[in-house]
Amino acid sequence: MEARAKVHVLLIGCGNMGYALVVGWRTGSDGIDVHVIEPSAPLRERAAAAGATTSAGLIDVSAPPTPDVVILAVKPEQMNTVLPDARRFVESGALVISVAAGVGLGFMEAALGTRASLIRCMPNTPAAIGAGMMVCVANGQASPDQRELAQRLLSATGRVRFIEDEALMDAVTAVSGSGPAYIFHVIDCLERAGIAEGLPGDLARDLALQTVYGAGRLAREGDTDPATLRRQVTSPNGTTAAALAELMGDAGVDPIVARAVSAARRRSSELGGDQGRV
Repeated sequence: MEARAKVHVLLIGCGNMGYALVVGWRTGSDGIDVHVIEPSAPLRERAAAAGATTSAGLIDVSAPPTPDVVILAVKPEQMNTVLPDARRFVESGALVISVAAGVGLGFMEAALGTRASLIRCMPNTPAAIGAGMMVCVANGQASPDQRELAQRLLSATGRVRFIEDEALMDAVTAVSGSGPAYIFHVIDCLERAGIAEGLPGDLARDLALQTVYGAGRLAREGDTDPATLRRQVTSPNGTTAAALAELMGDAGVDPIVARAVSAARRRSSELGGDQGRV
């Protein structure tokens, strides 16, 4: 089998998301050479300890090899500063991947040029343990090979899906980008409800954590949809049925989740509009 050519990655920013990528590449992927740009000394040292070469700023990156991919893992408000500095790599043919929330393809094209190959991503926090959900959208300049390369690189943090319509990114943000916080809240609610019913705190937390973890795995790894799984565990007139009568009533979970996701989508859209005026 022909060996894959080494991929040279320039990672700008090595906070939580950037570090998750570095760890994923160093532990699970061969043939990826990563150089990290990170002004924070502690974060730079952490990246070096994970196996990356590092620099404090882009001004230090002048020698070959030219990166095949530039990944922008910075805060949205830093993009105005970072994008002009990254343009020289675009002119050398590098693919640019951004995980800066809310920063659209048009905004990046305005800074990098319309010939830039771009992929915009929406990650979520479980990427830190390799269990993330990353949704990507590419501009028209990104080739099929570049999309495949992005899929390979980003899979180091979990699942990766591509969409074709960038307008869907606000809904993606509302479901998977913000979604872990919703699940954390459910775990907290279960724990507190268990304590209210007399369970010791450590037991209530263990029950809540393992129940959510196990249910998620069963839904993810099985071949049965969640609605059917719910019906399978619900005996008529049993304990689960009594609970679901509350959860699925007119004032129950369905309308609350729908309102929550809609509110997050609207706010994502508003923040995206604000980003265009940074």
